[in-house]
Amino acid sequence: MNKIAILGAGSWGTALALLAARNGCQTLLWGHNKEQIAILAKQHQNQRYLPGHFFPENLSVTAELEDVANFSDLILVCVPSHSFKNTLTQLKPHLNNAVKIAWATKGFNPDDGCLLHEIVAEVFSTQTPAAILSGPTFALEVANNLPTAITIAATQPVFAKELSSILHSDLFRTYTSSDVIGVEVGGAVKNVLAIAAGVADGLGFGANTRAALITRGLGEIIRLGIKLGGNPETFMGLAGLGDLILTCTDNQSRNRRFGLALGHGKDQATATLEIGQEIEGVSAAKETYLLAKKYAIDMPIIEQTYKVLYEGLAPRTAVHNLLGREQKSEY
Repeated sequence: MNKIAILGAGSWGTALALLAARNGCQTLLWGHNKEQIAILAKQHQNQRYLPGHFFPENLSVTAELEDVANFSDLILVCVPSHSFKNTLTQLKPHLNNAVKIAWATKGFNPDDGCLLHEIVAEVFSTQTPAAILSGPTFALEVANNLPTAITIAATQPVFAKELSSILHSDLFRTYTSSDVIGVEVGGAVKNVLAIAAGVADGLGFGANTRAALITRGLGEIIRLGIKLGGNPETFMGLAGLGDLILTCTDNQSRNRRFGLALGHGKDQATATLEIGQEIEGVSAAKETYLLAKKYAIDMPIIEQTYKVLYEGLAPRTAVHNLLGREQKSEY
């Protein structure tokens, strides 16, 4: 029986743990909060994030990274991007054997804006099998066994196939890819655009605005992704356009709800408190903006979103700044 350890007991980590366990894997779910993990172990469910979805017998929980290291050489990381490097660094001393690292985390490293596969190579080695899972996925729908499709991009094709065999089911379709960079960029930047879409809808600008924002936002993702080494085709797939549409249009998206709150006039602290979960798009806005500046890439939606979040620009002014840009050819 396959074994997989999942780091991060939030909604997405829990949903993937449920998926793996339902597929017959021995599954270990790790969380850093010992009190929270004790509650999960007692209740056999994640009452806070996915209430009513009880753990199968082959899904156990722990708050000890030593348990993770002893359990499996296949690690799937689902912690927020700002915790990604620190979590792997803390895990490494407990490992006696080589590992394979996958992640469903979406974002950049906040310290330097690097991609997460670069952190895996730094903490372990460039030879460590590494893979990212991304696509149009909400945790609750995966937990509810609703049809879902994702992309698994890996540095080594055999690892992509291994992960695919573990996670694929009749209701969870997996596609493999070798474009780790493209999948990473799509997953990180779409969160920023979801905030922008939420702001526009919160201001009452309607479906026309939302559709234009998604389309032009995709162009910004493609420009940055190609510059960083991604494959253009990736951005038209599940991990690009698919994920962007999902997170910009459905209120299950935390980033979209955050933007809606800003559009309704609430401040960032209030919006974050009301949502009660990580808003990855906030940090990704800064990191994406700095990358755009570094590589001289035109990303006006990202720029205006950054200014709303970090420079106090009024959301309505940001929209008018976008509409008032000089006319030009679409391509």
